[in-house]
Amino acid sequence: MPAAAPAQSYQVDCAILLCLAGGWPASAPCAHARAVFIRRITPWPVEPPLQIWRCPMGASFAAPAPAPPLERLHDITFRTGYSIGVPTAPLPVLPVQATEQADIDISGDAFDFVRSIRVFHIQFHQKEDGDGHCIRSDATRLGSYGEQGEYRWARSSVTAVPPASALPRPKHCDRLVYRSVFVDWRDHAGNYGFEEVRY
Repeated sequence: MPAAAPAQSYQVDCAILLCLAGGWPASAPCAHARAVFIRRITPWPVEPPLQIWRCPMGASFAAPAPAPPLERLHDITFRTGYSIGVPTAPLPVLPVQATEQADIDISGDAFDFVRSIRVFHIQFHQKEDGDGHCIRSDATRLGSYGEQGEYRWARSSVTAVPPASALPRPKHCDRLVYRSVFVDWRDHAGNYGFEEVRY
C-alpha cells in the first residue's frame, strides 16, 4: 500500500464565507463548512466561527485581469474537484496570514454579512438566598467582527442575548443555571440565521 499523504483541500474559511453569504445552500462543501462553523463555537475553547484571515482573498492564480473579490473567493474555494487517492505531486499550500483580519478591504456593504456574525458565550446562573434576595451571576461575553474582519470579545449580559436563544427568561428569581454558545448572523440577502450549543 502506498504511504498516506496529508489531506489537502479547499480553504474551509473561504467556503464558510461563500456559503454563509449565500444562506448555506445545500451542497457537500457548504454542509462541511457549516459543520466547521458550528464546531468552532462548541466549547472548549470557543473560537471565531469564521476565521477570515485564513482565506487568501487577495491571492492571485495567474488570471489575466483581477476578478472581483467574491469571484476570486469562489475560484480559490472550489478550484479543485474531489477525488479519492494519493496525489502524485504535492499540492500547493496557501500561507495563512498572521494579522487576523481579511487580506483585502472588506469595509464595503457587500461584506456586511461578516460583521453581522455575533457569538454570545452565555454563562448565567441565579438563585434566591435564604433571605429572599436574588443572587445572579452573569459572565456572558460577546464575540463580534470589526470592519476588516478582525474578531474581538467584549463583556455582555443575558439581556443582550437575542430572543432566538433557548435561554429561559423567568419573571421571578427561580433557580436557573444556563451555559451555551449562541451564534447568529444575516446572510448577504439579510436573512436571519442562528445556532446554539448548550453545554
